[in-house]
Amino acid sequence: MITTNSYVLLSAILFTIGGIGFLVRRNVIVTLMSIEVMLNAVNLALVAFNRSMPKAHTGQLFAFFLIAAEAAEVAVGLAIVISIFRLRRSVRTDEADLLKN
Repeated sequence: MITTNSYVLLSAILFTIGGIGFLVRRNVIVTLMSIEVMLNAVNLALVAFNRSMPKAHTGQLFAFFLIAAEAAEVAVGLAIVISIFRLRRSVRTDEADLLKN
């Protein structure tokens, strides 16, 4: 049987992979995907902790609202990526600071 600890361990591994991807990669799209992996790891942990109290659905509600926030983040992030690409023809994060001009 899979326990809550297994889910939390998987969540920690996914969060670590997302954090490393965010810190190491320079492509904006890959960093956005890394943030999504980190947020989904948090969702997994919330739902796993909710299994210990099945009557209260607080973990699932938090995960639901976090998914809604992720959707808004993706929409704004992709709009920024498209504007950077139109101006610079690149989606590298080290070139994004050139938008100040």
